[in-house]
Amino acid sequence: MGEYRISNTAKEDLIRIHRYGLQTFGRRQADRYFHRFFTCFEEISIRPYTYPDASAVRPGYRKCVCGVDTIYFRIILSRVEIMAIIGRQSLNLPG
Repeated sequence: MGEYRISNTAKEDLIRIHRYGLQTFGRRQADRYFHRFFTCFEEISIRPYTYPDASAVRPGYRKCVCGVDTIYFRIILSRVEIMAIIGRQSLNLPG
């Protein structure tokens, strides 16, 4: 595989997470954590089936823990779609 797309919801999640990091931990740590997600996205896109099934949350979803957050994604044809990044808030995942 090796290709991924980030949904609008996941983009909003990234912005929210980065803002929280800036306010709580400062720019350096917030930026480091933010970039860690893109490393995870690359790893997911290369070996998506190595990550646990999350169909109990949403049919067809898989998940990857990244720091204190969980990346929810699905596989469509030969591409990974990053659907949401959820932390300690409730699971309101896009379809």
